[in-house]
Amino acid sequence: MAGKLPSVGRPGRKNGTETFKVYISVDIEGCAGITHWDEAEKTHADYTEFRDIMTQEALAAVEGAKAAGATEIWIKDAHSSGRNLLLDRLPADVKIIRSWAGHPFCMVQELDDSFDAVVMIGYHASAGSEANSLAHTLSLDAAEIRLNGRVASEFLIHALAAASVGVPVAFVSGDAGLMIEIAQINPAIHRCSVKEGAGQSTVSMSPAGARAAIQDGVKAALGQDLAACALPIEPRYILEITYSNPNLAARHQHYPGAWHIGNKTIRFETDHYFDVLRMLNYVT
Repeated sequence: MAGKLPSVGRPGRKNGTETFKVYISVDIEGCAGITHWDEAEKTHADYTEFRDIMTQEALAAVEGAKAAGATEIWIKDAHSSGRNLLLDRLPADVKIIRSWAGHPFCMVQELDDSFDAVVMIGYHASAGSEANSLAHTLSLDAAEIRLNGRVASEFLIHALAAASVGVPVAFVSGDAGLMIEIAQINPAIHRCSVKEGAGQSTVSMSPAGARAAIQDGVKAALGQDLAACALPIEPRYILEITYSNPNLAARHQHYPGAWHIGNKTIRFETDHYFDVLRMLNYVT
């Protein structure tokens, strides 16, 4: 990706301060073993097991961050209702963001330039991908989202949100398909593939194996030159959203600045990435 890189502090500390502030965003569809939507939905009996796995992977990331010297850790529960993590399992010294404020930063809500790094846990392949049977981007309404011609995952959308406030994404865990995307975007970002999809099935690490890999990976990622993980800020963004339902394209073409380009697709152009995030907040 071409463009201007944001200013990012030295490895391990921002602007030479003694604090090391880490933001952890946790989703579920990229967690170890999860294969079916029943396992991701609060109303289904299968959900309890995978809620626990999601929480354990978040805890592994916390332990890795602490081992790397993190002095302050915030966790965003970023799946569905935003009310999934088992709170009494979390350490006393973390801050937790639950549910949704409607802010365009969405899965990285409350992130600002006081943070040194972002860690993403349980993330997954984008809408339209065959790499994960639970692949989607933001909602199930979008068949595909493209940003400056590149298929956009929830990783890319929120990594650019982080870049817009000068914070790099240092580590991501999830499915193998997403890891390929990240390697193409910035190979300096540490990646941990805990599973891969094959049709409606998955081939996965055990939860214990995933926890160990995440903990070690986060520790290593946060010990590197974080500036290398930064994504560039582009001078202009072209957002295209293709919907599964043509009625959604007809409706959302009326978002200010958007227009319908055919084939169930709307387009939006802007010089400011926050405008992209704000639009996605309303039309996905």
